[in-house]
Amino acid sequence: MKLPVALLAALLAVPLLAGCGRPEAPSFKLTDVTGASFGKVLELTDHNGQRRTLADFKGKVVTVFFGFTHCPDVCPTTLSEMAVVMKELGADAGRLQVLFVTVDPERDTPEVLKRYVPAFHPSFLGLLGNAEETAIVAREFKIHYQKQKLGSGGYTVDHSAGTYILDSEGRLRLFAQYGIGAPALLHDIRQLLKSQ
Repeated sequence: MKLPVALLAALLAVPLLAGCGRPEAPSFKLTDVTGASFGKVLELTDHNGQRRTLADFKGKVVTVFFGFTHCPDVCPTTLSEMAVVMKELGADAGRLQVLFVTVDPERDTPEVLKRYVPAFHPSFLGLLGNAEETAIVAREFKIHYQKQKLGSGGYTVDHSAGTYILDSEGRLRLFAQYGIGAPALLHDIRQLLKSQ
């Protein structure tokens, strides 16, 4: 059956008109959590002794990762991936802030964080609080952590492994599962930087 030329032209125009006047929504590789009711409040002290809130980083895309400096694999891997992202961003690296929140404030003193976190990239910030402040921020970001005794008498800390990403307005937008890799992180961070 032949469609009349006018009808055919109208059908072909519909997809074009649908996009008129509206910017295209970003296509993310990570988990889109836009509109989540959590991850809105963070108040801790950075490794330089300065009190910090999310408002301090307005205008930048922010990644938030919870971990501890004695972590043997997840934490250094995640921070290394973020260092690759910073390098790949080039001139845009200054528009991204990486935050590492310790879930082991007992051992991760400001001095320890100051040696550990910026070793991955000079702009990365380590954040810490006392036990109560740490618990409040972890609850706000739906992070589970628990101290586990080791046979040697020491301890390790089991914790949720994933990175939250907030846009330049301080809104939680993305969740990156551990091991997703630097290319996916870079792709989505670039998408957020473009939409600023």
